[in-house]
This record gives sequence, structure tokens and C-alpha cells, in this order.
Amino acid sequence: MATLAAMLGTALEEIRAANLHRARRVVEAFPVPGSSIAVVVDGERRINFCGNDYLALSHHPAVRAAFIEAAQRCGVGSGASHLVTGHSREHHALEEELAAFVGRPRALLFSTGYMANLAAISSLARRQDLVAGDRLNHASLLDAGFVSGARVKRFTHASAPALDRLLTEEPFERAIVATDGVFSMDGDVAPLAALASVCRARGAWLVVDDAHGLGVVGPAGRGSVDAAGLGLDDVPVLVGTLGKAFGTFGAFIAGSHDLIEFLIQKARSYIYTTALPPAVAAATRASLRIAAEDGWRRDRLRVLIERFRQGAGQAGLNLTQSVTPIQAVILGEPRSALEASAALARQGLWVAAIRPPTVPPGTSRLRITLSAAHSDEDLDRLLNALSTLPP
Repeated sequence: MATLAAMLGTALEEIRAANLHRARRVVEAFPVPGSSIAVVVDGERRINFCGNDYLALSHHPAVRAAFIEAAQRCGVGSGASHLVTGHSREHHALEEELAAFVGRPRALLFSTGYMANLAAISSLARRQDLVAGDRLNHASLLDAGFVSGARVKRFTHASAPALDRLLTEEPFERAIVATDGVFSMDGDVAPLAALASVCRARGAWLVVDDAHGLGVVGPAGRGSVDAAGLGLDDVPVLVGTLGKAFGTFGAFIAGSHDLIEFLIQKARSYIYTTALPPAVAAATRASLRIAAEDGWRRDRLRVLIERFRQGAGQAGLNLTQSVTPIQAVILGEPRSALEASAALARQGLWVAAIRPPTVPPGTSRLRITLSAAHSDEDLDRLLNALSTLPP
């Protein structure tokens, strides 16, 4: 048997040879006060077109002030899990405000979106149950099904007919259907009304991870579920994250009183982990209020999205079908995506190259994300740079 060192060396060589090696980038500073758009990456100043700070709230003065005030009052850590001594007034108030924002009786905070998805599915699914997921779901939804021990099946991306066939063909006592609300790599929105209709007809429970929809989608930013006109009976389990449009950190599950009480008793990723720092909860309360009140941020995003798609279309770029801030330029092979990302970096633009296994083979891409803080000049600079990339 090979030594561990030999195995690791061989595995890393194979990853590099396939152009799939991933490297972290050190973000040293934000040279523009109050903005996450202009950043210094590995010592080079660039305009950020790959973050998820869609509403530009991570550096909002009121959000930062709320964080600082709460850190001075509560300290910088919670010190324990929610069920021991870690559940503060700030946590409790944020849960109530998140529940009100998404129109549900209760919400439950988690330290990460990954942990929230693990809780949502692994707590509800039993070994004899069926977990059906969209083929392009986030990895955390897929892993949650595996952790539960249930049978995990995947259906054709964004296809309610494919889900209906799956639920018809597969025997089950209980079925949980899981989908992203907005898909993180393609930016398209799930056909939630059609999926909910199938779930009602087949007696399945629908779980929606709206990490990239909340704050952005819908006239009030209440997410893809609200935009589809669906309520608690249609989508009994709603998952959201706080580190994207809301600009802070953490996640939550929202649903009925009994769902939240059940998760408090059963969700291992809630019970056995340290609670978010209270200062993060306080900052999120501020960002949630701003997200609800500042409709101009969503209006600005819509303008940027339309201008980007028009300009990208004129340049002949191969885009996914997205009306959200996530705009993917499909390039095909990993090397092409890496070379395009490097070319943009040389022009002062930070755009990530996304490759398998994050996306399916043959669909490596530039994942471009837009923020309400991007200026027209920023967008024009990006479009001009994209137009110079080799076909």
C-alpha cells in the first residue's frame, strides 16, 4: 500500500494536470472606504466581479456600526452553543425579524448555510425515505441527503415533469424534494410554482435553499419563494443565508413553529456547534432593515443585469439564462476558464474561473456577479475586457 505522502503527491499532480487545482487569494485591503468592490488581491488592485455582496451591505456604515457596538457590549464570541449559553438577545431578535421578513412563524439561526441544509434534510429524512434533488443543486443539499441515509435521486435541472416522473417511478413512504431557489453557478431561478404543484400532487415536502435569492429576487427582496407566490403550505422548509445579499455571515431555516422546535431537538448541526457571535447577529439585523427599505439597491441591480446581458450578447458571449446578479460565461474546458480569468486579472478585474466538480464537465466558466455598488464605468470596463478574450 502506498504511503499517505505518496498518495497525496499523486492526487495533487493529477488535479494540477487536469487544470482543476484551486488556489486561495489573499485579500489584503479594501482601498475604497465603505466598499467591497475595489479590492487588493495578492497585492494587486482589482474591481471585484466575483463576490456575493449583491446589495453592497457588507461595508455599509450602519451595518459596521451595529457590529462594533454589539462587540463592545457582548464581546466577540458567543462562547457556547445556542442550547447552552450561546443564545443571546441579539440572536433571538434576529430570528424573529428573519421570520417576519420571509413571512413565516419562526426562524432558526445556523452558523453556515452548509449546516442549515444538513439540518433541514438530515433531520427530516429517514433511511427508508426518498430525497429528490435538482441535478445542479448546491453540494450541501446533495451531501445532506447522503448524511440522512435516505435514498438520494436527482432529477433533470429545473424540470417539474422530470420530478413528477421520478416521484411516480420511485416508491416511498416520505419524499423530500430539495432545490436551490436561485442556482449559484448558473444564476437561473427554479420553477418553484411547478415544483410545488408536483409536490402537492405526490405528497412530497419541498425544501428550498434560497441563499442567492433572498434580498435580491422579488419586488421587496423576499426571495424566489415569495416571487413565485408560494407560502408555508407549498414550501414548508425555507433555507436562507446571511453572507450574500445581507452582507454578514450565517444562515437560517424558516418554517412553522413545530418545524423549528423539531430542529432544535434533532438537528445535529444546530445542537453541537457554537452559536454565531452576537455582534454578527446585530449587524445582520441592521442589514436586514436596509435590505427591506432600500429598494433602489434591487433597482440598480436590475439595470446592471440588463446592461450586462445586452453588452455580452453584442460581444457574442455564451451566457446562461439568468435574470439575477449571477451571470455565467460558459467557456467549456478548465484551461479556457483559467486563461480568461488571468487575462481579466491583468486588466484589473477579479472574476473567478469555475471548474468541475463545482460545475459539470465541459461547462467551465467565468462566474460574474454584479453588485449594487458597481458603477456604469465598472461595467463598461468589464464588458470591454470580455470582448477582447479569444473565442
